[in-house]
Amino acid sequence: MVDYLGILRLKHLGYSQRNIISSLHCSCHTIKDVVDAAAALNLEWPFDKDITNQDLQNLLFPDKHKPNSMFVEPDYAYVHKELAKQGVNLTLLWEEYCQQCALNNQTPYMYTQFAVKYNKWARITKATMRIKHKPGDAIEIDWAGDTIPYYDSVTGEEHKAYLFIAVLPCSCYVYAEAVDNMQTENWLGCHINAFKYFDGVARLLIPDNCKTSTTENSRYDTILNHSYQELAEHYGTAIVPARVRRPQDKSHAEGSVRYAETWIIASLRNYKFLSLLDVQKMVAEKLEELNARNFQKRPGNRRSAYYEEEKSFMLPLPTTPYEPAVWTKGKVPADYLITDGINKYSVPFNLIGEHVDIRVTRYIVEAFFNGSRVASHFRLKTPQRDPIVKEEHMPEEHRKYLYYNERSFKEWAQSVGEFTSKVVEYFLTSGSVPEQGFKACVSLNKLATRYSEERIEKACERILMLSSSPNIRNISTILKNGQDRITVKGEPVKSASSNKHSLTRGAAYFSRGGDSK
Repeated sequence: MVDYLGILRLKHLGYSQRNIISSLHCSCHTIKDVVDAAAALNLEWPFDKDITNQDLQNLLFPDKHKPNSMFVEPDYAYVHKELAKQGVNLTLLWEEYCQQCALNNQTPYMYTQFAVKYNKWARITKATMRIKHKPGDAIEIDWAGDTIPYYDSVTGEEHKAYLFIAVLPCSCYVYAEAVDNMQTENWLGCHINAFKYFDGVARLLIPDNCKTSTTENSRYDTILNHSYQELAEHYGTAIVPARVRRPQDKSHAEGSVRYAETWIIASLRNYKFLSLLDVQKMVAEKLEELNARNFQKRPGNRRSAYYEEEKSFMLPLPTTPYEPAVWTKGKVPADYLITDGINKYSVPFNLIGEHVDIRVTRYIVEAFFNGSRVASHFRLKTPQRDPIVKEEHMPEEHRKYLYYNERSFKEWAQSVGEFTSKVVEYFLTSGSVPEQGFKACVSLNKLATRYSEERIEKACERILMLSSSPNIRNISTILKNGQDRITVKGEPVKSASSNKHSLTRGAAYFSRGGDSK
């Protein structure tokens, strides 16, 4: 038998055809045929130790050297192609192979031989990629260890740009993006841009155990970051973080990180960037060059492999992209205000002391209690002095305070009656500014709620008959004692400003011969 292994080994070592003929004692035509057949099948030295010359003969020249066997050889290329599809395994393909042989009255291999022969064919042709990584099955994600410096154009201060890496293990198609930090908003935004770049979503996301992906990943439980989980649900994918200190769980991401550090970060080492935008533009250019670089051990490149082998297996993108949201937890303080880190926003006052989930997007701030949304505000971009408070979130007393102003007090007093209006007018004008009389007006309003507006009007009439400087204490005493119900003849004091502190008894008191005791 021809020494196929020897021919391919010596050819790989750079021996000339004359030297191979002298060493293996075979013709030049045989050597040429073997080398050409191996090149057509992309077979390269070295091979596994258990590969024999008979195996290579069956593979290189299947028609010329058919094995003398009663069994039908499977179509290994077809088996390999079908294994790439979701849910397909060797057992299913073996059963289909057996059914086809039965229809043609042929004898199939048993499952063990079928699997051994296919695995040997896969090792010879180096076609094991799809066995380990099905197309469209996962996206591995990581941050590059190195950073790209850029400088402030005015001050010259140095900043760092961090490189986000996402890779599809089957085709090794890579997405890379430079950002100014590794916080949650950039983490989510990079995922959204990666899905857009791939024009699809894989079944699984395999990130590292950073805080933006998991809050806990122990032997017994994995707790995902709420924002990250929400993104996965929006795109219909699932998150399976790599095990702690197990980089082999995302080996392609680790390899692509090193590859990106060479062909993106290292290749930009002599550039001096004056803004993050400049860094991002150059990284995008280098990314296209990286994905267009030819493979060393197989034909094509990352982009062609993706569109030929993997694109059709990707999940479709939703109609609307995900809006990045950052989730935090907080306890509602006594002022029933939550914060987005810049401004404060109200939640219902009955949640004071409770813990709520706060969801912050680019445009909205929301609060959730026990899974239900209890508050929603448009997010302000610039710091504001006053908090954003909705009237329905306030207790009744605070809600009323919103209407505490000179005009509203006068309108209310006029609706009650003439004497109430005079008393309120006195409260508002007796101090340096109207606001000094607000407290008395509020107290008068509360007395009206307690005793009725009719009695308040009578009490105000009585106090104006007794004093030119009415106050809440005296009005309250009149109402408690029922003096507002006593009919008294006499006129009220005309001037409320002539003597504010001396006269405490009106004309009606002396007209009925009041007792001085």
